[in-house]
Amino acid sequence: MLGQGRHTALALVSLLLLSLREATPIEVPQDPKIQQDLKQPPTIVKQSVKDYIVDPRDNIIIECEAKGNPVPTFSWRRNGKFFNIGKDPRVTMRKRSGTLEIGFRSGGRPEDYEGEYQCFATNDFGVALSNKILLRVSKAPLWPKEVLEPVVVTEGSPLVLTCNPPPGLPPPFTFWMSSAMNPISQDKRVSTGLNGDLYFSNVVAQDAHTDYSCNARFLFTHTIQQKNPFTLKVLTKEPYNETSYNATDPYGGRKVSESTPTFLSPSGSESSKIVQRDEQLLLECIAAGLPTPTVKWFKKGGDLPGNKVKFQNFNKTLKIISVSEEDAGEYVCMANSHLGSIRHSIFVQVKAAPYWLDKPTDLVLAPDENGRLVCRANGNPKPNIQWLINGQPIDTSPANPSRQVLGDTILFRSVQMGSSAVYQCNASNQHGYLLSNAFVSVLDMPPRMLGPKNQLIKVIENNRTFLDCPFFGSPLPELRWFKNGQGSGLDGGQYRVYINGTLEIKRARTEDEGTYTCVANSILGSAENQVRLEVKAQTRIVRFPEHQSAIRGSTARFNCKVKSDPSLPVTVTWTKDDKALYLGWRLRKDDESLTIPNVNEGDEGTYTCTVKSEIDQDSASARLTVLDRPDPPIDLDLSDPAARSVRLTWIPGNDHRSVITEFLVQFEEDRWEPGRWQNLSTYPGDLNSVILQLAPFVNYQFRVIAINSVGQSQPSRPSPRYKTSGAAPDVIPRGLRGWGSKKDNMEITWEPLLDLERNGPNLQYNVWWRRKDVGEEWSNVTTEGSKHIIHNTETYVPYEIKVQARNEFGQGPESNVVIGYSGEDKPTDAPTDFRVSKVDSTKANIHWKSVDPNSVQGEFKEYKLYYWRESSIVPGLMVSKENKTKGIYSTTSEPSGILSDLVPYSKYKMFIVVANRHFEGPPSNTVEFSTKEGVPDAPRFFRINRRSFDTIYLEWDKPLEPNGILTGYQLKYQTVNGSRVGRQQLETFLPNMTDFTLRLPDRSTRFKFLLSALTQVGAGEVFAEESPHFTNEAYIDQVDIATQGWFIGLMCAIALIILILLIVCFIKRSRGGKYPVRDKKDLPLDSVDHKDQDGSFDYHSDEDNKPLQGSQTSLDGNVKESDDSLVDYGEGGDGQFNEDGSFIGQYTVKKDKDETEGNESSEATSPVNAIYSLA
Repeated sequence: MLGQGRHTALALVSLLLLSLREATPIEVPQDPKIQQDLKQPPTIVKQSVKDYIVDPRDNIIIECEAKGNPVPTFSWRRNGKFFNIGKDPRVTMRKRSGTLEIGFRSGGRPEDYEGEYQCFATNDFGVALSNKILLRVSKAPLWPKEVLEPVVVTEGSPLVLTCNPPPGLPPPFTFWMSSAMNPISQDKRVSTGLNGDLYFSNVVAQDAHTDYSCNARFLFTHTIQQKNPFTLKVLTKEPYNETSYNATDPYGGRKVSESTPTFLSPSGSESSKIVQRDEQLLLECIAAGLPTPTVKWFKKGGDLPGNKVKFQNFNKTLKIISVSEEDAGEYVCMANSHLGSIRHSIFVQVKAAPYWLDKPTDLVLAPDENGRLVCRANGNPKPNIQWLINGQPIDTSPANPSRQVLGDTILFRSVQMGSSAVYQCNASNQHGYLLSNAFVSVLDMPPRMLGPKNQLIKVIENNRTFLDCPFFGSPLPELRWFKNGQGSGLDGGQYRVYINGTLEIKRARTEDEGTYTCVANSILGSAENQVRLEVKAQTRIVRFPEHQSAIRGSTARFNCKVKSDPSLPVTVTWTKDDKALYLGWRLRKDDESLTIPNVNEGDEGTYTCTVKSEIDQDSASARLTVLDRPDPPIDLDLSDPAARSVRLTWIPGNDHRSVITEFLVQFEEDRWEPGRWQNLSTYPGDLNSVILQLAPFVNYQFRVIAINSVGQSQPSRPSPRYKTSGAAPDVIPRGLRGWGSKKDNMEITWEPLLDLERNGPNLQYNVWWRRKDVGEEWSNVTTEGSKHIIHNTETYVPYEIKVQARNEFGQGPESNVVIGYSGEDKPTDAPTDFRVSKVDSTKANIHWKSVDPNSVQGEFKEYKLYYWRESSIVPGLMVSKENKTKGIYSTTSEPSGILSDLVPYSKYKMFIVVANRHFEGPPSNTVEFSTKEGVPDAPRFFRINRRSFDTIYLEWDKPLEPNGILTGYQLKYQTVNGSRVGRQQLETFLPNMTDFTLRLPDRSTRFKFLLSALTQVGAGEVFAEESPHFTNEAYIDQVDIATQGWFIGLMCAIALIILILLIVCFIKRSRGGKYPVRDKKDLPLDSVDHKDQDGSFDYHSDEDNKPLQGSQTSLDGNVKESDDSLVDYGEGGDGQFNEDGSFIGQYTVKKDKDETEGNESSEATSPVNAIYSLA
């Protein structure tokens, strides 16, 4: 015993030491080249189930598939003996497979092939085994023939109808039906047990109305077999009436003796049940008794596992799915009625076939490496572990010093080539077994690279980067990385090498670009591969689209400006709500934006701009919210009626994503302006029920308009009409006044009340008046109009007046008293002692004596002065004698005023009258006076011409208003050069001189001139000019050039060429040719040609390249005038040359057709028309 303990201890120590030195098993990559060259023992990849039931009508197929290198061969054992397939013509094996096919076309019975089969897959490196497959043929035996006597039972007693189906493989599914193939309805009282029997907890007379037949359905053959039916005869103590039956009282009021609960199944007070682990547990308790008992379940010493428990068959069956060891124990079912209860205990034991804890896996080792296979399983009872090698017990195999078996573990030390094999672990107990194959392959292979050669990797700057270098070898090679073929291996710092050969660069930078080489070394050789790394700038969106709200019909624009590496082409795509965006004809996309014109509700959503390069991408999203006018309110309702108010309630419409800010309530009335909607009031947008203030005697209907930031909705449908009752007016007529239209009357007028202010029918006005300050009584009148005239009044006397509105319902408030006046007459007196003083060149003081206020005969308005310029003192100067007036308001006894803006050195006449609101009085005495001499106006014109390179010619004209006797002109001038000016010089001229020639010190010299006229008073208004900047000879005064013979000849040649071209053009036009004349014929052309920057004239138009429209030949052969012909733009041939000899003939606006036709004779004088007529 002591020796055995010492041996166990040494084994454990050796196992521990071995585990410390054990190498990691080699993982063989799935690379096709590796797999092709890799020698490997066989592995079972597909096999039939252990318990294999087949349909006897079909061929039998027993599957067995395996892989390995070399390809394995297959053999079979049947019932533990070699199965010679070649001797049985019905049995064939599929090519490159171990699957058996057994056919019965030529005869034979499938039952002859029942038994236990096992497949063996063999190659040079070992043997793999399949499970032992128990083959059985499905059976569906017939029901034994039997004669069933009628079953006699007393009403209220329990009953069991047995089924006893024929045994089948697999067992059949049973159910009960009548011989008429109607299913037997089941409930708390009648139900089918797990064994197929039909249980009646108590029988009622109604149960005898049908027969009962048990049916068995066989799954494989898809057939149903029916047992002979049972016939029931129910004995009753009292007569039975079928019409008295109902579900709540199945005995129809008859007395049936009750019974306490008893169990029909299972029998006794306790029973036991054995169930396999992971299977389902079905426990059944069916009770008898009258009334029908109720069944309840519980577990003794614990709770039922709620997540796995189901109650079936009206609580008579307890089902637990996927049973585990903790589900074992005592389960109690209890049947209850008001007569008592009964219990039954079921003791459940959970047994377990073996199941894996640690399944052995394939092991690939290099020579001299260590490893182990582990096989751990559990079960109830605990399974026995047995090891096999290539299908043979390991105890009977030749001894191997590198292998040691320690129970459920096999240790391998310093394995050598040639020791590859397939090991089987068999774990078994009385409930089943587990069989697993695991091969041990000893492999030696030189290093080799598995990835693509010379791969180019492009990465984004500052990103974490991985360079892959998949490799393989046995023993496992050591891998190192180098950059640009120099230096020591890369590891540490920003580099990290993983065990699978991948090189990590923690943050790629531009200096990390280059060629990286990975080298794998082992004792069997080396292999290398290269990866070229390029670091690129990140692709990113620098101007993001932004959330925006757009009004329906407007244009929305999303930005998406991209910055990327110049060497990487990028594509920009747009999506809407994560779906590809269809641009169509409306949406426009460019490199930096997406434009959505004429936005509608369908455009609302989230737009995402995605920019992609071959190695990275960026995206940004923004939401477009489409705003629109709100929908009109609906369901207008009137409530809370009152004399002058009513409550209006409505339901707001859809605001279309723009909050409703206010509601506008409008009304329409059918009395004065039917059909016209008027604004009543506005209310905040958060209200939908308001009190409307109304006017009396109006038949209203209302509508509501919703308003948001976009605009107004359509009006709602009108509300029902609401009529307010009448009342006396409550408004005072506005605008009351009294005035005279004649000297002996006074008109009293006021503004009539508005329609909504009438408050009732038959609106009238009460008017009162009386003389002011004389103590007379009020006079009054009632009228329907808004005016009353008082006749035979004195001239311009004051009256007190007032007015009041009234209707059928009463009188309104009276107005305040207003002062009015009767009519005015012509003033009778003229102002006296009218005189003038202090006259200068432009002003004169006037004086007069006022009139008696009573003589004004009306409201004093003003004194009106009439004056005019009689003549100029300057000899020979004609003047206008236009009458001018000036009003002066003054109530002093001796008024005065100033008359200004007079023309100097002129003779004036004037008189003055007094005026009231309607009339002017007689004139005063007429006064004559003369203004003094003043300074003259500016010269009428001032022109600067250049006639040679070194002189400037100045000319001017005398002022329109000399304002005195001209004594001459003065000219001040100085040189200018940008902001710098020279010394000012002065020239004076006699009155009859109007030109001056100035010699230039230099061709480029420019001058500023200040010219003014002189009188004895002084210098007048200055006329300022600057000489133009002359840069070439073209600006020399053309008067001299035009007199040169060579110039005249050149102009004649140009005119001749133009004439010839016009003749050619019109001939071509008469033959249907078209000319590039303006299409826009109704638009006037510019009257002045525009110069280009170089000084040349540009007669080109955007329309010049368009074909002439409307030019054609008529049917009678005459030429039809084009709407755009040159004739239409001609001015009677009045082409001219200006002073510098340039051609100034221009297109003019097209003449009216009638005018043209009416002046044919004048057009015939035009050279253009003459040519046209010849063509």
